[in-house]
Amino acid sequence: MTEVDDFVTVMTTEFVGGDKYLCVMDKSVNKFVAILAIIATPLAAGAFLMSWGPGNHYFDFSPANDGYVAPRDISKLIGEIEDSTVTVFCDVSKTRGDSGTGWAIDPSVLQVDTTNTAIITNHHVIADCIGLEGSVSVSKLYGKKRPAEITYFDKKNDLAVLETEVKLEPLELSKNIPWPGYWAMVVGSADGYEGSVAIGNVLNVTTKDILITNNISQGNSGGSIVDNEGKVIGVVTWGMNYRKSQYNGGGTLDRYCSKILKCEYEYEGEKTWFDYNE
Repeated sequence: MTEVDDFVTVMTTEFVGGDKYLCVMDKSVNKFVAILAIIATPLAAGAFLMSWGPGNHYFDFSPANDGYVAPRDISKLIGEIEDSTVTVFCDVSKTRGDSGTGWAIDPSVLQVDTTNTAIITNHHVIADCIGLEGSVSVSKLYGKKRPAEITYFDKKNDLAVLETEVKLEPLELSKNIPWPGYWAMVVGSADGYEGSVAIGNVLNVTTKDILITNNISQGNSGGSIVDNEGKVIGVVTWGMNYRKSQYNGGGTLDRYCSKILKCEYEYEGEKTWFDYNE
């Protein structure tokens, strides 16, 4: 590199069409380019961090690690829960019957043996069909009624297990203890409208009850209450009809440890689904 004067520096030599040319650059321009590079570098780095930061933040607080956040893909989650959910019918006569919601559960976590698809629902949904000539059936979303049988029921805790030949993917039961504020979703047949979705949060919990802000109606009974990963944290059991009460409720998984679920943990002398010793 050869200095020409105080302002111009010869950078290199190029041949164009057989003629030799000197490529020169004004030092002042060179300084300007250097300043731009100094300014642009941190700006580019900042832009990268800003674009990467929210993604990293979302990963740290993903549904797998934080029950308070919404799912990454709510539409996908709704589809998965709907595929595992059925409407339950208890038909005693042409003018008498009841209906509710049910969902598929892995038989391996039950104290009841079944080789078919196991369905969880409320006892009060199928109560009129116990010991009578009534028939129990289930239907998938927009599907036809298919026969089902009552395998076991627990009147005290308002739960029943059905079995059917209808193939359904079982929902997974959550191992994470639900806390007030947790994101929650209910899918069921609200007033007979199959596939109804109600999104809310856990209002509070006790050892037996889970209170939710989700809107539920007659027909939601027996439906699953799922967290932001689509894992079951409770079963819809009752709704409040009082003007001043703006929450509904269901049973926690702990409630069903006595007769329905195989629960490996124990707390204060009672079997529990969740490990409270952690």
